[in-house]
Amino acid sequence: MARKDDLVVGLDIGTTKICAIVGERTATGVDVIGIGTHPSRGLRKGVVVDIDSTVESIKHAMEEAELMADCEITSVYAGIAGGHIRGFNSHGVVAVKDREVAENDIKRVIDAAKAVAIPMDREVIHVIPQEFIIDDQDGIREPLGMSGVRLEGRIHIVTAAVTSAQNIVKCANKAGLNVIDIVLEPLASADAVLANDERSLGVCVIDIGGGTTDIAVFADGSIKHTSVLGLGGYHVTNDIAVGLRTPFDEAERIKKKFGMASARYLSSDDVITVPSVGGRRPREVSRKILCEIIEPRVDEILSLARQEISKGGLEDRIPSGVVLTGGCSALEGIVELAEEIFEAPVRRGTPTNVGGLQDVVRSPMYATGVGLVVFGSSHNRPRHPSRFRIRDDSIFRRVKQRMRDWFYGEFA
Repeated sequence: MARKDDLVVGLDIGTTKICAIVGERTATGVDVIGIGTHPSRGLRKGVVVDIDSTVESIKHAMEEAELMADCEITSVYAGIAGGHIRGFNSHGVVAVKDREVAENDIKRVIDAAKAVAIPMDREVIHVIPQEFIIDDQDGIREPLGMSGVRLEGRIHIVTAAVTSAQNIVKCANKAGLNVIDIVLEPLASADAVLANDERSLGVCVIDIGGGTTDIAVFADGSIKHTSVLGLGGYHVTNDIAVGLRTPFDEAERIKKKFGMASARYLSSDDVITVPSVGGRRPREVSRKILCEIIEPRVDEILSLARQEISKGGLEDRIPSGVVLTGGCSALEGIVELAEEIFEAPVRRGTPTNVGGLQDVVRSPMYATGVGLVVFGSSHNRPRHPSRFRIRDDSIFRRVKQRMRDWFYGEFA
């Protein structure tokens, strides 16, 4: 059994599935030693809408992961997504005190860049340094110890709706888990599927999940843009269910087995059997009709993603092209369709930066879960307390009951 301190657990709370990945730190990186998945019933567009259903799904996924990894899980890194996510860049300037940049100077310039007005209903999830500038010398990644009199810092700030973040923590707590940190899902996915040279040259990661499509643009080795679209694979499945008049679960199965993102490569002779609703007899439908239902929705998702990149003025910053990941990116033909829309090289991203059960997790659907483990192993500080704690409701109830008993005993 692995030592508890060596374990890092990523919890991907998605719209269509809950995925728990258990990783073990090694001398060379991280080995995946346990995987647990369970259908998700309590989320919509990446946001918790039913706490009890989400808690049950988390428990089932955790039990499966614990059984495979032969360990007890108490703390996790949880992913967050949804249309409420907002990312923006900020800039700060300070004077260097002793003409040599110290830790305190770096902290002060980041604090200066963070000093922006954020609404009360929003919470800062990430503050990520992009680059530092010392006396007009830009492109500095690590300014510590360098000489200068003026230090500037550029950072990327990610915020989320307070209630959405709290509900994710509450669900994990009710499942008996501490949440060490909440991580933006496209950042986690990027840690799992990107190569360092792609980050340096410039690349866009598009994670097409069940309820959301997460976008992250990297250039010069740092994050430049993040955004989340409220569309995903769930909407593709729903279109199939409506268009072919078949149950949702059958539509999902048909999408995975027969779906293609582009209908032009199919002949109308290819026929599939589609179950009907209400006890009616199954029907035979051309596979080309199925793909003609899928293609417009996938085209819409990818086109909106391109609009997001254009809106940020980043089309010229991604010479490495686009990396598609997430469960929906497994659709046949989606890479070719994306190349037409983005007019750039496109590849399908699968987790590669881990060892252990790498053959099992080598699928786009595991990118976020594996990325959370990679993020946790590189950012974890065991000496620091967890950011979020479980509140023991039973203790609060007992104390409250004793105070009530005392009060009525004294004044009855």
